[in-house]
Amino acid sequence: MNLTKIDGGAATGGDRPVLAKKDFQSDQEVRWCPGCGDYAVLNAVQTVFPELGIPREKFVVVSGIGCSSRFPYYVNTFGFHTVHGRAPAIATGIKLANPELSVWVATGDGDALSIGGNHIIHALRRNVDLKILMFNNRIYGLTKGQYSPTSEQFKKTKSTPFGSLDRPFEPISLALGAGATFVARSVDVFSQHLREVLRRAAAHRGSAFIEILQNCPIFNDGAWEPWTDREIRDDRMLSLEDGKPLIFGKDRNHGIVRGEGGLHVVDLGGPEAADGSGLVVHDAKREDPALAFEIAHAGTREGFPMPIGIFRAVDYPPFETLMNDQMREIREKKGAGSLEKLLASGETWEVSA
Repeated sequence: MNLTKIDGGAATGGDRPVLAKKDFQSDQEVRWCPGCGDYAVLNAVQTVFPELGIPREKFVVVSGIGCSSRFPYYVNTFGFHTVHGRAPAIATGIKLANPELSVWVATGDGDALSIGGNHIIHALRRNVDLKILMFNNRIYGLTKGQYSPTSEQFKKTKSTPFGSLDRPFEPISLALGAGATFVARSVDVFSQHLREVLRRAAAHRGSAFIEILQNCPIFNDGAWEPWTDREIRDDRMLSLEDGKPLIFGKDRNHGIVRGEGGLHVVDLGGPEAADGSGLVVHDAKREDPALAFEIAHAGTREGFPMPIGIFRAVDYPPFETLMNDQMREIREKKGAGSLEKLLASGETWEVSA
């Protein structure tokens, strides 16, 4: 495990300087493959961090293993480069030890959803105040092109030369199923959209899971182009806006209604929804995650648009707040504990030479 340190040390005393993007750029050479989507995500993070009004020494960036794991070296904050899949566990420990810190996790689809699957599920269900950025390029990039938990079924890779038989995870559905209180999706090259999602995640108290569709130009180039290409994305993607009906299309001419078997796409010029009535209205603040889950799941079907934006954002006390409240109540009732007394209590024995 590597610990990265803030270049130049932490600000102390007096009025804190106004931070800019350059203050979050480290002295390390950024080394990803040319055209990698990680560059765009890094740029978005370094742009948003100084806007949050948080002292630089209060940020911690934690990563696991994968191309995204280089993030702590490139963001000029404190950071941990940990082991495969365990970034949420390390980040949880950091947040519980010092709840004042703003803790961000950079992870990939393989790191988060394969060996780290249980760790990310439990961090989300506990509602630990972590901001988890999951870069999804649908491939193992660092280890040179094996299929990942989000690779499409029957995909041919170096580890599945005849096609993968696994059905892929749908990360948004997984996060919603784990009870995450903030769930969102953005795209590496949608810079304005990505920055706004990051701002919203930063303002959220509790677990925030952001899937970022990201391109790997070497081992899975164009994985998201059928949805994100400039010429077709208006007709292939659905931008979620809280409190507004689900409408998409270059001419805003398609909508989403609920019918037999779930959600369906309708032509707004047709008889099914000519007056705009009957369209599903998005409600990210809805306590019941069923609608968000339904939208996420529908997005995996042929002919249904890929939903992006904030699927769920509900208020619930963060785990570290509940834990500290519980500890305070116990101390008030029973007084401060003693580790020495604890070790000497119960059934003990002595080992003689």
